[in-house]
Amino acid sequence: MVEPKVELLTLGASVTVGGAAHEIVRRAGTDRHPILRVEGCENRDGAEALRGQQLEVESSERPPLGPDEWWAEQLEGAAVFDGEREVGVVRRLLALPSCECLQVERAGGGELLVPLVRDAIREVDPERARIDVNLAFLGEAP
Repeated sequence: MVEPKVELLTLGASVTVGGAAHEIVRRAGTDRHPILRVEGCENRDGAEALRGQQLEVESSERPPLGPDEWWAEQLEGAAVFDGEREVGVVRRLLALPSCECLQVERAGGGELLVPLVRDAIREVDPERARIDVNLAFLGEAP
């Protein structure tokens, strides 16, 4: 449901890494695993200093999304329900090997991982910051 938008990572594009703006000066790898070189980062030590840092692009540069696609920040903080039953709040989106999941902090404490698959998610309403999930599909009794 949420796919990386690699078309944002083109030569000459501006990205923010570690709080500083950089221009992409080289791109290699694949669309799924791009390898970027940014200006001001010309050696391994410079690259290591950026390891694990969030890579950000201005929201005005984003392409339009298709149906059933959302940006992670549209999902983070959304209230999660199973029908009218409150489940919790989305803390973050996790990219797992098999699929992406919502990490939900339960209303009564604890955590729930909800895979972004049609059987688990009934509806996503980003305008209302509300997600309706199917707890029965996730193995929980009503």
